[in-house]
Amino acid sequence: MQFLLAFIVVGPLLGAAAALLPAPPGLKGKSPGQAVLRHGVTMTGAILIATIALTLGFDHSHPSKMQATTDISWIPALDVRIHLGIDGISLPLLVMTALLTFLCALYSYFKMPEGPSPKAFVALVLVLESGMLATFAVLDLLLFFLAFEMVLIPMYFLIARWGGDQRQAAAWKFILFTLLGSVVMLLGLLLIGLKSGTFDMVALATDNGRGLTTSVQVIAVLAIGLGLAVKTPMWPLHSWLPDAHTAAPTVGSVLLAGVLLKMGTYGFVRIALPITPDGMRTFAPYLAAFAVVGIIYGSLACLALTRKGAKGDLKRLIAYSSVGHMGFVLLGIASMTPTGVNGALFANIGHGLITGLLFFLVGALKDRYGTADLDTLAGATGAALYGRAPRLGGLLAFAAIASLGLPGLAGFWGEMLTMFGAFDPAEGLNRPAFLTFMVIAGVGTLLTAAYLLVVVRRVCMGVPQQQATEPKIADVQGYEFAAWTPLVALTVLAGLWPAVLLGLTDPAVQKLLAGGKS
Repeated sequence: MQFLLAFIVVGPLLGAAAALLPAPPGLKGKSPGQAVLRHGVTMTGAILIATIALTLGFDHSHPSKMQATTDISWIPALDVRIHLGIDGISLPLLVMTALLTFLCALYSYFKMPEGPSPKAFVALVLVLESGMLATFAVLDLLLFFLAFEMVLIPMYFLIARWGGDQRQAAAWKFILFTLLGSVVMLLGLLLIGLKSGTFDMVALATDNGRGLTTSVQVIAVLAIGLGLAVKTPMWPLHSWLPDAHTAAPTVGSVLLAGVLLKMGTYGFVRIALPITPDGMRTFAPYLAAFAVVGIIYGSLACLALTRKGAKGDLKRLIAYSSVGHMGFVLLGIASMTPTGVNGALFANIGHGLITGLLFFLVGALKDRYGTADLDTLAGATGAALYGRAPRLGGLLAFAAIASLGLPGLAGFWGEMLTMFGAFDPAEGLNRPAFLTFMVIAGVGTLLTAAYLLVVVRRVCMGVPQQQATEPKIADVQGYEFAAWTPLVALTVLAGLWPAVLLGLTDPAVQKLLAGGKS
């Protein structure tokens, strides 16, 4: 188990180094580019298999216990350790990260985005995977910061070199926002480590803030929270996200929405809640207020993009929808209750699966039509996917209704549980204020349904008036079916059997909120 977790974190880095080497004779295939893309599929597949093996070996009867731990001294002078481990909170995120990266590598093998050498592309994706996986596996504050930052450079280059229009400006905006937030976050992490005498996240969570004064906790939460809020992204620190998503290649958008946004909310759960509870209690009402503003703002922005003549880009629309969906996650965390935090973790996974599928589908639409502009897709003839490409249209409609939170699919449980958490927040929080936040979030669910149903109506419905003279639109291809089916299946499984996830997260959340006591 220890070896598996270490391999999962370090393996992609070794794969990235190997991707830059010349392909061995006999493995080049039709071209060196094809060989390196195949290497990416093989490497991410091996990491996914290792993650599944780790899941099967995980002691599911004790999900609150840190398992597969490695604890080696790294910088003795600062008591910084190479400390790895997983529990019921981090395991689902680890599996989802490995799955999405493998599906992106598989998709890219058949549909490589236009840009420079495939070698650099594969190496960057593997470095990105290592950073994402490490973020959910490390248990030292400084290691967490390093892993948190490790993803920025590869994502910057994926957007800047393989992206679409305005890619340079979007990439710079992404890197500047996230780097500035991270600098502030590092100050908060150093404050905790220096004041408590350790950077060990397990020891700090067990101490539950008893070694830190309230003023230190408040300052630390403010600093760390700002850095995490940028990555989440929380309104009003979200403005980098729509540009980054619009410009990014399909696989970049999938990983950005599916995993990178979760790193911010994971930091709130793993660091802010258990280590600085008094500081979190001070800022929880403000965090909840920003969260519900984000829910309404994201929904209204999406509705504005769906209007005729608005020239709304579908990728941009899904990016704004992520601001709203991540608002529900932040609301659940702000409630500081087991119900709310479990709902936030469930919503994280649901959003990763559903939004990853949506970005895959919109990328496929853009490849077929040459644009993701909603007005163009719903013009005089209309995209009419139900008639032209029924499987593609059906998948888009499925992903849309899953995203709006239809009961029986993964999007439902997270939103419902976060609102339950707001209905009865933790002791010491202002219940009337949180009831107000819950009502506003409920209005947000209605607005979400409105804009997603408008998208389905405009893109999927209608009868092409010039069908005979227009080129045929290819329906779902074999490689697309292979890349998207796991996301559809898991969206249904999580919706119909939520205990799969909640059985893992709930004991770990209960222990985390109780100060390390089961």
